[in-house]
Amino acid sequence: MENKGSDEVEKLKTKFLSVWHNVKYTTDEESLTEASVEDLVMGDVDAFRRDFASRVWLTYREEFSPLPGSTLTSDCGWGCMLRAGQMMVAQGLMLHFLGRDWTWSEALTLQPLDTETWTTTAAKRLVASLEASLQGAPGPSVRNSSPQAQALSLGSAEEADAHLKEMYHRTLVSWFGDSPSTPLGLHRLVRLGLTMGKQAGDWYGPAVVAHILKKAVEEAMDPGLACITAYVSQDCTVYSADVVDCHRAPRAERTSDETPDAPTLPQNDHPVHASTLPESRAVIILVPVRLGGEKTNPEYFDFAKSILSLEYCIGIIGGKPKQACYFVGFQDDSLIYMDPHYCQSFVDVSTSDFPLQSYHCPSPKKMPFSKMDPSCTVGFYSRSVQDYERISQELSKLLQPSAKEKYPAFTFVQGHGRDYNLSAGLTPEKREWPFIHDPRRTVTTVGDFVLL
Repeated sequence: MENKGSDEVEKLKTKFLSVWHNVKYTTDEESLTEASVEDLVMGDVDAFRRDFASRVWLTYREEFSPLPGSTLTSDCGWGCMLRAGQMMVAQGLMLHFLGRDWTWSEALTLQPLDTETWTTTAAKRLVASLEASLQGAPGPSVRNSSPQAQALSLGSAEEADAHLKEMYHRTLVSWFGDSPSTPLGLHRLVRLGLTMGKQAGDWYGPAVVAHILKKAVEEAMDPGLACITAYVSQDCTVYSADVVDCHRAPRAERTSDETPDAPTLPQNDHPVHASTLPESRAVIILVPVRLGGEKTNPEYFDFAKSILSLEYCIGIIGGKPKQACYFVGFQDDSLIYMDPHYCQSFVDVSTSDFPLQSYHCPSPKKMPFSKMDPSCTVGFYSRSVQDYERISQELSKLLQPSAKEKYPAFTFVQGHGRDYNLSAGLTPEKREWPFIHDPRRTVTTVGDFVLL
């Protein structure tokens, strides 16, 4: 009976904690309201909102199955860096499969995250979940069917194409579901974290998360992910030969009993033929850096703006100290970010029509560059060897030291890097990279938003 009572107390604590985070989320002074967007954006406000709301938003969740090595059924209060990392990888997959110009058809129908509505919703969910814990049974599960098969059942080619893209969108979101069977879900990331000395409930820094994400993408069993892999720089150095090998190395053919109908997804608007997949893969490049000492060096602000302005940048994971977020752009001297600190209920992504609304955020937030924690990981998407050669050349120019500054934030070098074991010889206090010093180039803005 004591154990049962203790479990109930933990459940109550978790649920009240989730409500607290939701209230805190919706009362954040740095929320970018629709009015401020209209005041500050130079251009099409709806286009900005549509683009932002189309990005995959991954937040705290509760009521999922226990995480590996623990009894935790929520990541509320500790999983924000893992969620930020998921969002950055999701953006890379969006570029790969749907292209930069794709937007979700329902992006402008999302309701604003106003305090009254969302706080009330959170409170109602707390009561409902407590009642459900006494009786509730899960709803029926329906296996996803092939997007191609569903598209063929539609009439016109335009309708079929639109439906196909929506199915690819749904498939992509499902890879991040909170289930042990999903390839890029929280359960998988926590399991990989165990091999690096991290437990569910621990704080995960941006460098550790980069390595966890790399392993998750590399080892994904879903056939749809066979045409993409990930690379993490070593000691702020991107070794070009290693990245080229990632592009060229054929991936062992994978099959999964859980997703027998998983499609071969297209890159942008052009289908990828199965025969081409073993010959070349896209690469998500992750670069852990430190942009200062205790605080971010102001000399890095323009560097961050330059990085976030690049078409192949997929964002930066970092945030405030012990409060992670995903930076996707900037406006003047403020970063635009997606915030994972909102606790939502578990969604069963194995059903064919699971709701997508909770995976998209209609309300961007901003924070001053001066509040940015110096420890972060920058992400880039490279489609091919030729693409990488262009990226490395452009970034090398941007990273050239100035007369004032001696050290770039990171570097590109030819050749292969040494093997690096993240967990070897590192105490928990030293698992974050100790590096970096300094900025590169200035970016002139005139009050407009820049979204990667």
